[in-house]
Amino acid sequence: MAARWKKILGAAFAATTLIGVAACSNDNGSDNSGTAGEITVYNAQHESLTQEWVDGFTAETGIKVTLRNGSDTELANQIVAEGSASPADVFLTENSPAMALVENAGQFTDVDPATVDQVPAQFRPSTGKWTGIAARSTVFVYNKDKLTADQLPKSLLDLQNPEWKGRWGASPSGADFQAIVSALLEQKGEDATKQWLAGMKTNSVAYKGNGTVMKAVNAGEIDGGVIYHYYWFGDQAKTGENSKNTELHYFKNEDPGAFVSISGGGVLKSSKNQAAAQAFLKYITGKSGQEILQTGTSFEYPVGSDVAANPQLVPLADLQSPDIDPSKLNSQKVTQLMTDAGLL
Repeated sequence: MAARWKKILGAAFAATTLIGVAACSNDNGSDNSGTAGEITVYNAQHESLTQEWVDGFTAETGIKVTLRNGSDTELANQIVAEGSASPADVFLTENSPAMALVENAGQFTDVDPATVDQVPAQFRPSTGKWTGIAARSTVFVYNKDKLTADQLPKSLLDLQNPEWKGRWGASPSGADFQAIVSALLEQKGEDATKQWLAGMKTNSVAYKGNGTVMKAVNAGEIDGGVIYHYYWFGDQAKTGENSKNTELHYFKNEDPGAFVSISGGGVLKSSKNQAAAQAFLKYITGKSGQEILQTGTSFEYPVGSDVAANPQLVPLADLQSPDIDPSKLNSQKVTQLMTDAGLL
């Protein structure tokens, strides 16, 4: 009798195991068997976008995801302070400098090769310690009643010139703008960056947030402003009330103003559930995760699995952005330079 019950229980256990494995497979052709439980994601991406990723991933794998939302710099510094005791399994950002900060502290593990393969080299760091998950383009938003096409700046560097005094704005305290300055530093060097920041201090009007810059341009308070593209497209998709008087100017020509900022995702060494954390990153960069960018309301660019951008956007290949390794963007140096220039 005892032997018979052992056989029955053994069969039941085997069936349960098979069901669990099946539940962990996904439509990217990957096998997440062995993942279980839940993960914690420190999220500096847009909350609504990340929630869509979480919902899709949990529906596909059954793995629960807890989000802790904050800003790029805030969460990066928190992870560094927590060190090996960090409860985070995954870190997601809007911009690369925060990823580089955590990477330089030695707190990322390598991204699974299958995930790396889903993202072209230009959209991820050369180190392989994290990967791109989305992208956004630097643009110059301008008031159509104040500027004609021939009056637009040919380069981001032109905005330091005297003729632009009081005519343009930005959000210097934001991680978005600091990423743009980080790219300028990497591309043109410290002397050129210091010179440009000095000109910015003299010429620009400071606002808090890209959306506020766009509203100021729309209202005619300033002629133009440096922001990321998706603020304009997001407003246009709604009422357009904060962008109806504006257009976007793309600098192109590998200009510092054509910088494409890479949003990042990485798995922490401290993660207690490495398999599930890696599976989450693979989902985001896979076809299902990238299609959320293509069809959703974030208007950010997909960077993985050959998923095309929303058709309303200028294709990434046409932006003619400078080639910059995102792992080399130095947020700490930029913060110091901007502080020295009186911008922070």
